[in-house]
Amino acid sequence: MAAQSLLPIDDSFNVARRFAADRVAHPEITLPQLRTAKGQRMLFDQRYRQIGERDLHLDIFLPPARRSNGLGILLIHGGAWASGNKSHSYPLANLLAQRGYAVFMPEFRLSPEAGYPAGLIDVNAAILWVKARSAEFGLRPDGLALGGDSSGGQMAALLAYSATAGPFAPQAGADTRVRALVDLDGVLDMTDPLALRHEDAARAASPFARWVGGDYASQTERWRAASAATYVGPQSPPTLILGSSHDRFTAGRVGVQAALDRHGIRNRFVKFDGAPHTFWLYDPYLARVAAEIDRFLRER
Repeated sequence: MAAQSLLPIDDSFNVARRFAADRVAHPEITLPQLRTAKGQRMLFDQRYRQIGERDLHLDIFLPPARRSNGLGILLIHGGAWASGNKSHSYPLANLLAQRGYAVFMPEFRLSPEAGYPAGLIDVNAAILWVKARSAEFGLRPDGLALGGDSSGGQMAALLAYSATAGPFAPQAGADTRVRALVDLDGVLDMTDPLALRHEDAARAASPFARWVGGDYASQTERWRAASAATYVGPQSPPTLILGSSHDRFTAGRVGVQAALDRHGIRNRFVKFDGAPHTFWLYDPYLARVAAEIDRFLRER
């Protein structure tokens, strides 16, 4: 059998299951239907990295040529660092492509296959792959932003803020800096008391602990190294944070925004009052998510 067929899979997080659970408290939500625009293109399973016999792929949604704005965004899916799929980003990617963006959605190694920092290194390799092909996808040289939802938002923030330090670079000297960060309900400081109350509650069995290799007490320095807030500095990119009604998922936000303000870095927080954690997956929230991202990325 091929190596690809032997990968351990965790399917505990999928859209259908999440939707069924969320509808109980949120009867207003519906699953979006994707309608493409004339001239829109989609490219699937483009190989961006090989690790031995393991191939990693990304999917691409491209805007109609006449609508391209020269900007792109790479979206990291959520799923508690262990589950999820790049296809979960399709509804948001579709709307962003119709607004002129090239959207890239990578698969990456999840914790059942490889723990921290493997998935971070994979995503940085995807960033480099896209940057090397900027002209092919109609991107400006500095046109690529990075975004993610839930655990993917945590990863996106960590990668965006640590880019100049380079701890997760696929190779020495790699330039993984991005134009902006978009964090959809992803924790910004895993050591914040609000985060620890939830993310460390199950100790070694918590999803984050399984990813980084131990609970907070046994891996304190690793929890700090895996926190985006640790790396905020004058080189951090402009930051948009979109939050649900559950403040725990943006733990560390206040401190991060204060640090960004001190460095004169543009940032914005938008709270979706009353929304479930995975609001970006559903109507009526999806269109507003795309509009907020578009507004922020177009600002200078």
